[in-house]
Amino acid sequence: MQYGVETRELVRTFKAHDKSVTALNKVSISIKEGEIFGLLGPNGAGKTTLIKILTTLLLPTEGEAYVGGFNVVKEPDKVRKIISLVSGGETPGYGILTARENLWFFSQLYGLSSSVAKEKTKILMKDLDFVEYDKTRMSRLSTGYKQRLNLARGLLSDPKILFLDEPTLGLDVLTSKKLRSYIVDWAKRERKGTVLLTTHYMAEADEMCDRVAIIDNGRILTCDNPLTLKENLKENVIMRVEVSSVQADFSFMEKASGVVGYSQTRSIQSDTTTLKVIVRDEETFSDMMSKLERQKLKILSINKAEPTLEDVYISLVGRGFEEEEANANA
Repeated sequence: MQYGVETRELVRTFKAHDKSVTALNKVSISIKEGEIFGLLGPNGAGKTTLIKILTTLLLPTEGEAYVGGFNVVKEPDKVRKIISLVSGGETPGYGILTARENLWFFSQLYGLSSSVAKEKTKILMKDLDFVEYDKTRMSRLSTGYKQRLNLARGLLSDPKILFLDEPTLGLDVLTSKKLRSYIVDWAKRERKGTVLLTTHYMAEADEMCDRVAIIDNGRILTCDNPLTLKENLKENVIMRVEVSSVQADFSFMEKASGVVGYSQTRSIQSDTTTLKVIVRDEETFSDMMSKLERQKLKILSINKAEPTLEDVYISLVGRGFEEEEANANA
């Protein structure tokens, strides 16, 4: 089978404050041609490092990586001819140039003829719905329209493999939905158009991806299609509990028997905390509720929840993204 992307025992280490930090720890993945593959994990998990290696922007410390069958270290020029990279929050060109002028500029860097460049620019601006801004300077575009321009720039060269690094970062709901829909349509039209998407938005990956891998601390924890990953959690009980305090202490659950993992979302405005907990059985959940009540917390609501990809992550690492990112910033 021809893989669009393949890595074998990929390792990348960095030196930081005289210490060696492992960003990727023996990462092995295989992405089929025509597949939309999601790499999920919190900030600092190793997602961007992997993207940089696969797009020839960074050398691996150990292991091998192939894109389109080409070795990224030994054949970087061949890799660059068949790929494109679009990153969320990235400036898509030059501020003094208009949207159309930026696309024209990059089309010439790609070596497109004038007629082809004009036609592709026209189609992409129409498909991504920003024709009315064709004469607007890039510096005056909103964040959402800058990212539409960024995606259009990435697709000008008709890449065989498209790398998307947090493509909807910081975008509003409607713009994010528009870009997700277009990316899926593009992959289907190209038939063998392969996409590697990195994100920490679990719903985004669930909607778009044929398969997903969850990465944490540079290690791949699991890899499968979203439905199978969620189905595997159904033997557990997943509950959502809202309590009337942002000061609630749930640390007792970290070592509690029968608790697979939990996450918490605090709302300062309403002074509430929403707890999502995965437990082995109903009895474990009852014990947990008793401990919460002993803290004299007012329970506002209790609901059973269906498994999500974030629950898959929680079950693997024990904590949700909120706790992981809070600890990283502490």
